[in-house]
Amino acid sequence: MANVFDILEERGYVEQMTHPKEIKELFGKESVPFYIGIDPTADSLHVGHFVSLMVASHMQKCGHKPIILVGGGTATIGDPSGKTDMRKMLTRETINHNVECIKKQIEKFVSFDGENAAIIVNNADWLLDLKFIDFMRDIGSLFSVNKMLAAECYKQRLETGLTFFEMSYMLMQSYDFLYLYEKYGCKLQMGGNDQWSNIIGGVDLIRKIGKDDSFGLTFKLLTTKEGKKMGKTEKGALWLDPAKTSPYEFYQYWRNIEDESVENVMKLLTFLPMENINELSSLKDEHINDAKKIVAFEITKLVHGEDEAKKAEDASNALFSGTGNLDSMPTVDLNGNRFISIVDAIVLSGIAPSKGQARTLVTQGGISLNDEKITDIGYVLSDRDFSDGYAILKKGKKIFYKLV
Repeated sequence: MANVFDILEERGYVEQMTHPKEIKELFGKESVPFYIGIDPTADSLHVGHFVSLMVASHMQKCGHKPIILVGGGTATIGDPSGKTDMRKMLTRETINHNVECIKKQIEKFVSFDGENAAIIVNNADWLLDLKFIDFMRDIGSLFSVNKMLAAECYKQRLETGLTFFEMSYMLMQSYDFLYLYEKYGCKLQMGGNDQWSNIIGGVDLIRKIGKDDSFGLTFKLLTTKEGKKMGKTEKGALWLDPAKTSPYEFYQYWRNIEDESVENVMKLLTFLPMENINELSSLKDEHINDAKKIVAFEITKLVHGEDEAKKAEDASNALFSGTGNLDSMPTVDLNGNRFISIVDAIVLSGIAPSKGQARTLVTQGGISLNDEKITDIGYVLSDRDFSDGYAILKKGKKIFYKLV
């Protein structure tokens, strides 16, 4: 069986490792129980979790055992990494609901059957019953405050204010690794590169108690060429839940990524063979659109299934090339009100969050109706706009809504 290290490295996942030589040797000689953590701060995963799930899938396909940790306990605190403000505190009931929703999405990427079947654990099961004095004596005493404050996840918060509540997050996550190490033989923690400091904390904790076979590996964050995180849409995050981001909107996001991101996205978010990726990413100018269509279809198929991916593809073709059907296109029901103002239609569709921003879009020439530019903020739709039973409201070249 292939050494998964070579696969992860070839596809560009690997960012940092605690013990490169030992990790590669470990992957080559035994099945490695590893864990990836997800804090259930919402009732759906978003595209920021996508790389983690792909790594878990590659690992499992090469014979390693995924432990998916949902942070029902740590979510009560909230990871300060990458945040300028303290996260909103969630109730236990909300967290439990989110955990159940997330489990269903994880099942699309890893198998819970077979010899190296994945398991899902919830750190609320062991964190919520910890006794504070015992925990601080046994675990907190092994952490240097000076070293913690030098970590990037804390250092960037010192100017705006860092609570002790948040500072304890690293201790909690490190204890998670120790718990999984002792209970399941978990030797490796993996996560996005913004988790590097927390992962090192767990590796160091296990080694301080006399064990020398704990390791950490981080992978690339999904970013644009400017270094900004991918997955932001007009409506906010790009969710994996079709009720939050429709399969069509999901497809369109990947269909319209910048040319420079095509190769990276294909490597990280599809299972296309590397020879296909190398061939597709070499396409130039308008031909790169052929690669984008394949990327959009493959990623949508992974998250929403082949049928939904095909429907999204058909709807996209109907808009851009005049073939296919519009049934899967995001639809806004006007409840019989054909005489709606263009400003209200823009807000109702979610293209803009307010009437003020909707007016700005119109005056700047960013809105079209049935392929005709609308520049009058007082424009009111009428029967002639619904000659086919629907009207197509469009922002720029990439965002479409069907008004019915």
